[in-house]
Amino acid sequence: MAHDAVGRTYRETVRPAAGEVSFQVVVEESDLFVLAPADLSREAVDVVRELRGQIKNHMLLHPGFGESLVPVSVSDSGPEVVRRMARAGELCGVGPMAAVAGTVAQMVAEALHKGRGDVVVENGGDVFLHSSRERVVALLPDPKGGSRVGIRIAPDRFPLAVCSSSGRIGHSLSLGCGDLVTVLSKDAAFADAAATALCNLLRDGDDVQRVLDRAQELVPAGLEGVFAQCGQSVAAWGDLELVAVG
Repeated sequence: MAHDAVGRTYRETVRPAAGEVSFQVVVEESDLFVLAPADLSREAVDVVRELRGQIKNHMLLHPGFGESLVPVSVSDSGPEVVRRMARAGELCGVGPMAAVAGTVAQMVAEALHKGRGDVVVENGGDVFLHSSRERVVALLPDPKGGSRVGIRIAPDRFPLAVCSSSGRIGHSLSLGCGDLVTVLSKDAAFADAAATALCNLLRDGDDVQRVLDRAQELVPAGLEGVFAQCGQSVAAWGDLELVAVG
């Protein structure tokens, strides 16, 4: 499935709250956008480098880990980032790399948070939020049209992950044709893998109900809410509140 190119211009619409700063962290292919109480970019770079090194080393020793589109088992002695990705893939029936962006976002947020205040990390559309205030995460099913709807998240929901997959935009692999599937969960690795698995089901608008049905089956694994869009068919289910943005 050919994807439309999408840049990072959506980040220009983010406005840090009082007492927050925003900064970008780029390490090889990883490109993160962070909101934090201070410029923690040096610490964030160190964390990203460490996580990427652990993933790359594991892929060298276990080539199937990076190539598989189905779940892959990982030893309990493997790096935590690799184990989180593998577990998410097993829960959702996809390869571990389907969870890489969400896993990195959460582990960077966890490292930067440490009682310092609110931290939000976005990694290619996958977001993990430690927040004490209400947040709105905008959805982008059509890069040319911009964001028109978002998910409002109350303070008592955090920490929370909001991860998305698309068969039309971005560079990540999707086997479906849907515009967007977004999943809410406490676990970003799971949310990322679930968004991929659910988006794989979208071939046309009639498949939106299949996505909702499958999403409800994933609730015991940690799914809290889902948004799906394919053409003119839009649906949402679970604990989420949609609001107009833009």
